[in-house]
This record gives sequence, C-alpha cells and structure tokens, in this order.
Amino acid sequence: MKSTQSSSRRATLPRRLAVSLCATLALGLLLPSVSAMEIDGVRFDDMARLGGRQLPLNGTGLRQVFVIKGYAAGLYLPERARNATVVLGSPGPKRLQIRPLREVESAQFVKALNEGLRENHSALQMQLLSDRVTQLERTMSQLGTAQRGDIINFDFTPSGGTAVTLNGIPRGQAIPGEDFYQAVLRIFLGEHPVDRNLKRGLLGG
Repeated sequence: MKSTQSSSRRATLPRRLAVSLCATLALGLLLPSVSAMEIDGVRFDDMARLGGRQLPLNGTGLRQVFVIKGYAAGLYLPERARNATVVLGSPGPKRLQIRPLREVESAQFVKALNEGLRENHSALQMQLLSDRVTQLERTMSQLGTAQRGDIINFDFTPSGGTAVTLNGIPRGQAIPGEDFYQAVLRIFLGEHPVDRNLKRGLLGG
C-alpha cells in the first residue's frame, strides 16, 4: 500500500512541475519585457497619452558613441510598427521621448539635430524646411543644460504640429506641418540615422 502511494506521489511530481513551468512561461508572455522599457536605469512608460489617444511604446534605444552613453530614447505611436517607412507615413499623434544620461548643453542638441537633418535630406528639402529648422533651433536653445533625469518630448498632433516640452513644460511655439515632424524622425529612422542601433531599438528590434 505504501509503495503504491509513493509511486503515485512520484508520478504526480513531474506533472506539477510541468504545470508550474507552463504557467511561468505563459506569465512571461503576458508581461511586458522589462529590458524593452528600461535602459541604463531609465524606465519608459508603456503608454503615453497625446492628442486624446493612448499611444503604446513602439521601442526604445540608446545613443552611444564608443563607451559614452548620450541619451536613451523611446518612440510612441498610435499603432506599433517595425518598419521606418510605415512609421514615417503613419497618420495621427506621435511622441519621441529623449532621456539624457549625462549633462548636455542645448548647443550640442542643436548641432546634432542639424547634422541629422542634413544627413537625411537633400539640399532642396533643407531649403523648404529652413524656416522651421530655425524655429526648432530657437526652441532647443531654451532648454539650457539638460541633466540626467530630464524628459524631453518631441510631440506631434495633426492639429498642433510639432511641440517640444522639457519635464512637461512647453518650450517655444508649435512648429506646423507633418512633413516637419517626419523630418525630425528621419534623424533617428532615416537612411542615415544618428545611430543604427538606436534606430533598431526604436523600431522594436
């Protein structure tokens, strides 16, 4: 009798382990990936509210030059997309969030933005964007010195254009035109992105 009970317990144990393993795997599939939302101690919200809509986090990435980590970035879209062309062509509100990982002067931001725009646009395109690029430069100059822990949002809404906020406080005036926001996104998602690993991360790679 004892032998039968012992055999039964031994047979039950593997089944319990299997059930436990399946439950753990299922839970892992349901929970969001922590590594996809946290970079170097900076955590991104999995949703952002903009233009009356909830935007899911599409992806995150790190801007790094050799061993120097500049900033982490997150991209929020109405619908997740893994293709840069799809992202650039998708309508609706969008948010690009920059999280500095070290002290960054506004002049450095302006220089990097200008270089990224030139790398991904023709001379004619830059000419058409020039007035609005100047407006963005003025806006970025108002940021002063960004610190680790700051949150810089580049937001687009169809009705409001491109708006820049620092820690929730608007900077400068909204810049009109969806084409301008697309131009800003090309700095990160274009054919010549500022950082290919960052591009891959923002696209959920």
